[in-house]
Amino acid sequence: MIEWIVANGWVFWLALFLVLAIIEVMSLDLYFIMLATGALAAVFTALAGGPFWLQTLVFCVIALAMILFLRPIALRHLRRSPADRLTNVDRLVGLDALVLEPTTRLSGRAKIGGETWSARIDGDTTLEPGSYGRVTRIDGAIAYITERAATEA
Repeated sequence: MIEWIVANGWVFWLALFLVLAIIEVMSLDLYFIMLATGALAAVFTALAGGPFWLQTLVFCVIALAMILFLRPIALRHLRRSPADRLTNVDRLVGLDALVLEPTTRLSGRAKIGGETWSARIDGDTTLEPGSYGRVTRIDGAIAYITERAATEA
């Protein structure tokens, strides 16, 4: 078996590439795709006639270089989110909230962006129904609001 793998290294590396790529599709953490790239480089080394020790060395060096240098850059680009592309609950922060029932630090409800949310006050005041507040943050299914200044109305 070992002799066959050494003689047909490109098949071994190609199979390893496919397995690592499938694992990456399921995990999406950018480690396995870096290892898969190393395996792909080893496939080309094997097809070029390189010995198995060189194929293994190419796999290790390329995979390590990708993990150390390319993965951090890729993660930075994936996590960067421009302010004008806020999605989900992030877009609600800063919006006005119409208070539907007395809202304190412990309980309350407010209408935000056409939806009714459980609301809490960020502060020590109480907002009465019909008044407006401003969403400061969202924590789970609870919107935290502050009293909107009279000049903002």
